[in-house]
Amino acid sequence: MTTEGDPSLSAKLLQLVLLSTYWGMQIWFTCISSFVMDSHLNRHTFGLIQSRLVPFYLHLGSLCAFLNLTLFAVYHPADLLDDREAFQIGVYFLCVSVAAVNAQWFGQMTSEIMEDMHLMEQAQGLGQDIGLSTNREAYAKLCETDGRYRRLSGQLWLYRLLSSLCNICCITCNAYSLYYLAENLTSL
Repeated sequence: MTTEGDPSLSAKLLQLVLLSTYWGMQIWFTCISSFVMDSHLNRHTFGLIQSRLVPFYLHLGSLCAFLNLTLFAVYHPADLLDDREAFQIGVYFLCVSVAAVNAQWFGQMTSEIMEDMHLMEQAQGLGQDIGLSTNREAYAKLCETDGRYRRLSGQLWLYRLLSSLCNICCITCNAYSLYYLAENLTSL
């Protein structure tokens, strides 16, 4: 069902809404809400909120990325692509792939590990401190004395790192896509 020519105004609007929605979620979730919650909520409340929001955020982002790719591909047939359009399709495809991996694997694993760690911390009377960097000694002691907690802590660090790298990749893809759209505007 690929079509040649200019997309309709509704298709252009949908593309812009999907891209800006995903971009806005990324900036809000990555750069603003986490820092605000970290400095105002205790560790377990912050973790509980994150464990509920992150999967929703990641899956909604994956959906936006997939729909962006699909909409762009519909109006840019493969046999008519120039180099810049082919690159843009690649950017959308990369974003979809990375967002899906993040939603299906890294986000899910992070939530599960956090849940297990919270139970272990609660049993030791930990988790009510405000901010993730307070009371480090108690968490370090728990890591020293409990091998399972130490292993989970290492896994959590790894999955958060991988999830963050995926998120940065998607932010970069969406930034480029916004640039591409702005560059192709005829007027404001």
